[in-house]
Amino acid sequence: MHSGLPPTLQNKRSFSLSIGQLTFGSFLLVLAVIMITSIASVVAIRHIDSTFAELQRLQSVGDLAEDIDRRMNELRLAARDFVTDPGAQSNQVGEAAASLSEILKKTRLELAPEQRDMIDGVTARLSTYRSGIDRISALITRRAELIVALPPLREQFDAAIAETPDPVIAATLFQTQSRIASALLAHNPSAAEQAAQSMRTLTISNPRLRTAVDNYAEAIIAISVRERQIADIDREVLGSEGRLIGRVTELLRQVSARRGHVLSRDFARTLTEARWQSIALGTAGVFIGLFAALFVVRRTVRPLASIATSIRALAGGQKDMSIPATDVDNEIGDIARAAEVFRRTLVDADAAREAAVHALAEQRLAEESYSKLFEGSVDGIYVTTPAGALLNANPALARMMGYETPRALINGIGDIADTVYVHKAARAEYQALMERDGMVREFEYQVRARDGAVLWLSDSSTVVRNEAGDVIRYEGTVRDITDQKRAEDAIAEGRRLLQQVIDTVPAVINVKDKQLHYVLMNRYMSGIFGVEPADAIGRTTSDLMSRYGAQKTDENDKRVLAAGRGLGFYEEEYQDSSGNMRQWLVNKLPLLDADGEVENIVTVALDIGERKRGEQEMRKAKDAAEAALRNLRETQNSLIEAEKLAALGRLVAGVAHEVNNPVGISLTVASSLERKTALFTDEVARGNLKRSSLNEFLENSRDASSQLVANLNRAAELIQSFKQVAADRNYSDQRIFDLGDLTEQVVMSLRPGLRKHHLTLNVDCQPNLSMNSYPGPYGQVLTNLFLNSVAHAFPDGKPGTVDIQVRESGKDNVEIIFSDNGCGMSLDVRRRAFDPFFTTRRDQGGTGLGLHIVYSIVTNRLGGRLDLDSEPGAGTRIQIILPRVAPLEQAAE
Repeated sequence: MHSGLPPTLQNKRSFSLSIGQLTFGSFLLVLAVIMITSIASVVAIRHIDSTFAELQRLQSVGDLAEDIDRRMNELRLAARDFVTDPGAQSNQVGEAAASLSEILKKTRLELAPEQRDMIDGVTARLSTYRSGIDRISALITRRAELIVALPPLREQFDAAIAETPDPVIAATLFQTQSRIASALLAHNPSAAEQAAQSMRTLTISNPRLRTAVDNYAEAIIAISVRERQIADIDREVLGSEGRLIGRVTELLRQVSARRGHVLSRDFARTLTEARWQSIALGTAGVFIGLFAALFVVRRTVRPLASIATSIRALAGGQKDMSIPATDVDNEIGDIARAAEVFRRTLVDADAAREAAVHALAEQRLAEESYSKLFEGSVDGIYVTTPAGALLNANPALARMMGYETPRALINGIGDIADTVYVHKAARAEYQALMERDGMVREFEYQVRARDGAVLWLSDSSTVVRNEAGDVIRYEGTVRDITDQKRAEDAIAEGRRLLQQVIDTVPAVINVKDKQLHYVLMNRYMSGIFGVEPADAIGRTTSDLMSRYGAQKTDENDKRVLAAGRGLGFYEEEYQDSSGNMRQWLVNKLPLLDADGEVENIVTVALDIGERKRGEQEMRKAKDAAEAALRNLRETQNSLIEAEKLAALGRLVAGVAHEVNNPVGISLTVASSLERKTALFTDEVARGNLKRSSLNEFLENSRDASSQLVANLNRAAELIQSFKQVAADRNYSDQRIFDLGDLTEQVVMSLRPGLRKHHLTLNVDCQPNLSMNSYPGPYGQVLTNLFLNSVAHAFPDGKPGTVDIQVRESGKDNVEIIFSDNGCGMSLDVRRRAFDPFFTTRRDQGGTGLGLHIVYSIVTNRLGGRLDLDSEPGAGTRIQIILPRVAPLEQAAE
């Protein structure tokens, strides 16, 4: 029997209402909706009135802005007339400024507080504007005074120039005065001031002219300074301030326009909101009335119908059918709770009867199951006394200990502590745990089987007590974990060996689990963090680095977890426990489980700090080498140009020496002829001219003429050859020429130096070899080769022969062979002959650029190739192959 209502029926709704309260509340809800609609309409009408008033005020502000803009334009026109026409009345500017000030004061009173700052800005700009007008007025007055004083100074200046005896000074002063007049007419005060300054810097010895020039120049400078000051104020004050005032008024119009647009949109939006608000509130009132009616029906009629249905089902035998509305705190709830009490009484009676029947069945089933479990369990089951006597055992435990039956096991074992436990201390610990806790779970110890083998067992047991609370026996199960222990020992040994191996690697090696906790770390990495490897297990990177105030992101580990694959090698840096920033080359790889999911992350990182520093030093060295190379190339180009000029100088000296011989002979013959002509004239004047004397004079004249013609022709040929060679060397464009003729012209310019050096120059040119190339660079090549032979092939002035052969080589090329019978070159010299700045005569002034220039011209400008063949004592032979038409890309260079 129940003494009262169940607890669930006592938790009733505190907010439940009676039927009368529900009806009255619905009426009040409809009335509240009507009042809210009325209040919203009144608020919307007031907002519309204020918006309309603001729109009217903004309209008047826009008109005032237009008036300000018009008055400002009048002021700017008056100021411009005053600046450009000094004769204009300045009172017009004052009247315009005063009119604008009055408008600004009136406008400020009608503006909103946030817009009055704009009018204050216009008033400040207007004050600056008027101050600029006053400054310009003062400058114009001073300029007029200076212009009035200028004519007397000009007259003194002109008079002083007219009296000066130096025509150069006079002309210079007149030119300078013309420049001043032109600059003043062009309204260019800076040019006039510069001309006056230049006039003052002239050196004039005449004191009167000096004074007149200085006075006139100072007057011009003073007028120019006033003109420039007027222009600066006009540009910086009048122009800038006028534009700023215009910008402020424009901003005022824009602000008013934007505010007007906002208010217009707000006005339209308010009308729309008021309309839709009336519609929404009316519709809401209708729906709320309907909702109130439905709510009353739902809270009264429907609960009563549900309670009646449940009572009918309960009468039909459906005792699990619960009674609804038991939590309602009104009349309906009272009816529902009474029905629920009756229903639960019936249910409890049926449940008690069924529980008794079920308990008996479960007891029989438990006895059968325990018997099957005891006999068929793969784990050993035992029952012992606290003293260690074995009372019962199942077959699995007998087999585990090496006995055929449980009975043989019980009979074969006496005291467990002496015959089974390998370590008696384990038995004592087991008993202490059982005494303290009444149970043990997974207690591991070693036992000795019947055949002497040592087994590892995992024991889980509980104590059994009598009614007095005394321990009468131990009941428990044991599991053979020998193989598991061996596997654990093997894993531990493997882990120890793995730790020893990775500790010897001079790189960072670690393994993390899916939560990014370290499960393995070598000693190298633990040294980075300043901890022991064992202390780092189970901790994250942030935990370890936060100990010394550093941090490192785990974003790359998260990417490996998300992608399920390695990231490849990448570089990163972070701070170690010593505060040093370390650079690393890192690779992260996932370790997958049997299902292909990421189980661990392996990280290997190599310290690349030394390599990074080496790369930085290499970059610095590279930059320094490139700078040195640029300097070397600039120096090389300068030396090449100097070498070219030196070669040309030697050529000119040789040609001058060669030309000097025929010219000197011609001068001697002409002098002799002049003397004989004077003697012949004296004889004719004395009247004692003989036929023999006439014949002798004619014979001498004929010989002298022939010698003059021959030697002058020789000099003309040499000069013409030199002119052609010099023109070709200075001519950088491509042209068509005959290679044989050009070679002869170049050789002719080289022959003057042959006799001095006891050399013979032989030239063999195939005729009609036309080329479309660069004659100047070709002549430079022959000249450098000849001068190189003279300087190096024939030391100590030994005589020798130089041969130049020019012939066709195929259809499109020509071959030039330059050879001598000099001392030749060693292998080392031959290898470096064309290197820049390599020379064997550095102590005699050699630059080492002669053959380098030859190589550069032949391979670059002429588009050819060359080959050097030389042996010590066997002379030197240089073969040059040139295309008849220089390649376009070479010409472009």
